[in-house]
This record gives sequence, C-alpha cells and structure tokens, in this order.
Amino acid sequence: MQVTSQPSFLGGPAAPNPREHVRAMAERVNSFSSSEVSGLGAPAPSSGPMEAPYMGPTGSPRVSSVSEEMHGREKTKEGSSPEPGCTSMEGQPVQPAPEETPRNANPANVGLQLFGYVGIEAVLDQMRIKTMKTGFEFNLMVVGQSGLGKSTMVNTLFKSKVSWKPTGPGYEECTPKTMQLQSVTHVIEEKGVKMKLTVTDTPGFGDQINNENCWDPIIKYINEQYEKYLREEILISRKRKIPDTRVHSCVYFVPPTGHWLRPLDLEFMRRLSKIVNVVPVIAKADTLTLEERAEFKQRIQKDLKAHGISVYPQEDFDDNPDDRILNNKIRDKIPFAVVGADKEHQVNGKRVLGRKTKWGIIEVENPAHCEFPLLRDLLIRSHLQDLKDITHNVHYESYRVQRLNESNRLALSPVNGLLGKDEVESDL
Repeated sequence: MQVTSQPSFLGGPAAPNPREHVRAMAERVNSFSSSEVSGLGAPAPSSGPMEAPYMGPTGSPRVSSVSEEMHGREKTKEGSSPEPGCTSMEGQPVQPAPEETPRNANPANVGLQLFGYVGIEAVLDQMRIKTMKTGFEFNLMVVGQSGLGKSTMVNTLFKSKVSWKPTGPGYEECTPKTMQLQSVTHVIEEKGVKMKLTVTDTPGFGDQINNENCWDPIIKYINEQYEKYLREEILISRKRKIPDTRVHSCVYFVPPTGHWLRPLDLEFMRRLSKIVNVVPVIAKADTLTLEERAEFKQRIQKDLKAHGISVYPQEDFDDNPDDRILNNKIRDKIPFAVVGADKEHQVNGKRVLGRKTKWGIIEVENPAHCEFPLLRDLLIRSHLQDLKDITHNVHYESYRVQRLNESNRLALSPVNGLLGKDEVESDL
C-alpha cells in the first residue's frame, strides 16, 4: 500500500517543517533497517502518529521510500511460488511441493519399486548351477559299540554300499567288527548333484573292560581335522577352495538296554557335544516294544537335561522363530529309535527296505515301525547345510580362537625375549 497526502486546500494536513521532516525520515530509515535485520521484511510499527510525507514543489504527493520497498517486495512475492501451507490471493489453499529425497540418504532405507524385470531372482539359479558343478562335502562320524549296526545304518541312510566291507574269495558278505579308526570317502550323485561323502568309523568303542579315556582318540581325530583346515586357512597364498575334512555330525549309537544311559554314554556325549554336533540314536530299536521304547526315550531325555548335555539341534542357535518351532519338534523325538537294513523285501507287491523276522518284516522307511525317516530327514533333507554352518561358525571358530590365543601367548613367552603372561600379571 502506498502512503500519499492531500493538499491543504482539500482539507489535508499542512506541509511539515523541513527540519521535522528530515528527523522523521531518519527515524523511519532506522526502524526499517532494524526490521530487516530481525527478518520481518516490514518496518516495525511506531507508537506515535504517522506523519505526512514531504510535498514536492508542484504540490504533488511524493511516495516514501518505505512504501516503495514494500511495493517491490510484493512484486517479488507475486513472481515466486508460494511457500507450502500458505493461502493464495484467491483464498484457496496452495498444495505443498513434493519433498525430494536427500542426496546423502541411504538407498537401503528408501523403498524402490521396479518398473520392469531386472533379473535379481536369477542369482539363485546361478548359485544352483555353480553348486551342481563343484558339488559339496559332508563328513559323518558314527560312534558306538561293535554289533550295534553302525555300518548297516550308514548304508541304509545313503542307499548304497558306503561303509567299509571286506571283499574277496575268503570273505563273507557281512558287516565286520570295527577294529581301528577308518575313514571312507565316496562321491555320490543324485539328479546331477554331487556330494563327496566321508564316513568315519570308530574303533571298538566301549568294548574293553576298562573304558577309561576311550574317547581320547575320537577327540584327537576331530581336532586334527580342525587343525588341518586352520593351517590351510592362514597361508598367505591359499587354495581357492580349502578341502573340508571337518566332522559335521557325529551319530552316537545308544545300546537298547531299555533302562538308562550308562556313565560311559553320558561322559562321551558331554565331552563331544562341545566340539561337534552329536545326534544320539537308539540302535536296533526293534528289540524293544513300543512301551519300552517310549519309556527309554523319556529317561534318556531326562538324563541329558540333568547333566547339561546339549545335543543337536541346540536351543542356543535357534534364531529364526520358524526354525525354533521345527527344532522343538525334533528335540521331542530325540533320541531317534532306528532300525537299519540294506536288503529289500517284497511287501504288498512293492520292494521295501526292511528286516525279515519269523513274525513279519520290519520296514525301515515306515514311520509306524521305526524313526529312521526322521533321522534321514535331519541329516540330509532338512538340516545338512545347518550342520555344516554350525560346524564352521561355532565349533571350528571356538577351536580357531583357542589356537590363536595359544600362539599369542607363545609369542610373548620369555623364550622370545619378552615377558610371559605370569610375569606381566605380577608386574601389574
């Protein structure tokens, strides 16, 4: 709005004194400057009455500098876009401008919608093709007394002659007793997928009268495989794919006594569960009735819980809720009551794996007869990769940390001219 004045003959105020006019203009300039500094964009209101501007010599009104500044600001605002949330001259609300994504924003936090096919899902096919070409490895150890059907169970598990059996004119086709620690490696192929399977059979475990420290050779063998992998891993120029001979799972065969776990069984599983995935099974479960089997399993579960023995699958590693539900069902069934057989029989016009007795045929793959299908699903179909992951991320990692700590202590020993650990603590 422009401020003007009327001439005196029209009833307007008289022209002011020139000195008073100069003083009034100086006060207005000072007040306008202070409002600009404060960011208001308009002159501060004055408590006194507004004085008329100076009349020119012709008597025409002269526009003050303040009104010219305000008029220029209104033109600038009309040329620019209004601020969000403001109301336009017509009285209609103005829509706010869309917010732009900051340049330094993290792309992972910004949801992106694809407007066409990219091919990200093809990564799974690439991994599958690469795995089928290179194959994978799985190392299994079976531990138990002689005569519990360890070799037969392994052959039933993979439906092939995996376990070691002597062949020749002077040998009968039967499973011999295990006399020494042996490892047999085979390459199994199914539908284009290759698996390098290594089965380690233990010497006559628990066959002696004095079974003290009979688990030491087994623990030594497991640690040797960890050491072999560690030495390959810390090399400066190492192989692209390190051969993996670490034991991924240890199946422990419990004798079908029907009473309780022996001290030997408890001590072995307590020691081995700290360095390997232990899966206990009840061997030759067909020698027990269904009632005896159920009662025996409950006693074994109570003994394992009372002695703090954590068998596979461990509760501490259940991160996913879905995996926890599945593993709880498996833990309720452990130990599995299994029956092994490597011969087929005719049952209702079908060839099935089983053991033939005088009163019928025990079908190995029938859940109503034994729990062998549950063991096979656990070791191969559902948890094989999880067994390998826990072996690498938990058991092998614990061994690696222990060995590296020992190496650091040796490097700081007095033999190398440095203070030992005890001396450092005494000095502190």
